[in-house]
Amino acid sequence: MTHIYDLFLKGGPVMWPLLALSVFTITIALERAWFWIRLLSQENPIVSDVLETARYDLLQAQKIAQHARFLPIGRFLLAPLQLKKPSPETFRLAMEARGDREFIQMRKGDKFLETVIAVAPLLGLLGTVTGLITTFNNLKIGEGANLAETSQAASGISEALITTAAGMIVAILALLIYRISVTLQSGQVEYFAEVGTELELIYRQFWYEPELEEKQAMSPALPPVNTVNMDNYQ
Repeated sequence: MTHIYDLFLKGGPVMWPLLALSVFTITIALERAWFWIRLLSQENPIVSDVLETARYDLLQAQKIAQHARFLPIGRFLLAPLQLKKPSPETFRLAMEARGDREFIQMRKGDKFLETVIAVAPLLGLLGTVTGLITTFNNLKIGEGANLAETSQAASGISEALITTAAGMIVAILALLIYRISVTLQSGQVEYFAEVGTELELIYRQFWYEPELEEKQAMSPALPPVNTVNMDNYQ
């Protein structure tokens, strides 16, 4: 730990913003890790229960989704189920609107990670440049540098390169977190689309179409239209 602390101090003032970026990056990584672990470990049983229950009891399926509303998939399934006898088009639109909102929440932190990926290497390069400037300013080239000054210049160059390494490490860490998050988001988009399509088909097959057929069967047949014999009026 002492060696790491010494390296940090040798990097100069640029190391402090790099430290702040790394702390925020790790915080986002832990928060996203908890989010994805909880979602991926619980969504399959919830989806299975809702879809199975929706075949014979929409109200009970709604209650299951209501209990799971702390998860994105629960809120996604609840959106159409809480409607009052919607048409299939309204049913699908409710799912799509809710899905869009959930995907925005899933992308939480991505903008910051993209910023870290771009800024961290530049901060590292800035620290290297400022360190080299300071080194060459302290090196008296015109007067003839002795061995001690040359060693000091070499030490200053190595210290300046510390910021480049630190910047690259922070950027690589943010990039890994970002790519993992994007991959998981893509998987959820496909999963939500599959689940939404299956729920819509269940609603159409077991609820909307049978009710429509029942209404058509119960409606009285229209009486035949009487044709008027115009000969009577001639």
